[in-house]
Amino acid sequence: MKIAVFVSGGGTNLQAIIDNIKSGYLSGVEISLVIASNKDAYALQRAADNNIPGKVLSVKDFASRDEWDAKVLEEVQNSGAELIVLAGYLSLLGKKVVSAYSNRIINIHPALIPAFCGAGMYGIHPHEAVIAKGVKVSGATVHFVNENYDEGPIIFQKAVEVLPDDTPEVLQKRIMKECEQVIMPKAIRYIADGKISVVNNRVEFN
Repeated sequence: MKIAVFVSGGGTNLQAIIDNIKSGYLSGVEISLVIASNKDAYALQRAADNNIPGKVLSVKDFASRDEWDAKVLEEVQNSGAELIVLAGYLSLLGKKVVSAYSNRIINIHPALIPAFCGAGMYGIHPHEAVIAKGVKVSGATVHFVNENYDEGPIIFQKAVEVLPDDTPEVLQKRIMKECEQVIMPKAIRYIADGKISVVNNRVEFN
């Protein structure tokens, strides 16, 4: 199964996918394209280092969101990707892409949806909010994507304890390593193996 991975920053989750392909856990999975929302994303270097085609498609570089949306869809389709993986991607996808790849786009969110999610809850922000609120458990959620932030059907969630001396940065790193980089490859594996279907906006395992 070919996948397109969308990135905006360092690409640690992209690297986790690459590593899982190399280890054989994601055997039969190929990254056919990496799309970055900005030219400075280090994830592009990770793609280049592994001979994966990378493209920068920023909304700011197009006359309209519709034009950008159409170009993103064209590039993904041309790559042959059957699944889009949002791995730290900070832009909201356009309607053309979401419609064409219905239930074939997954995202990793650094909190336990429906808590600490939605517009503005990206990067370090969910972890800052978690600590400010004093909650005792946080984690990550991998879910299908619809036209609204963090509202698609949930596939997997994994939790960690929030420790008394955690800073947002420490919590972010622990969730990334112990949650995000575990359940994102797992979701890709399940989808590649045909073990997941969506019924009435809920994920069912076949």
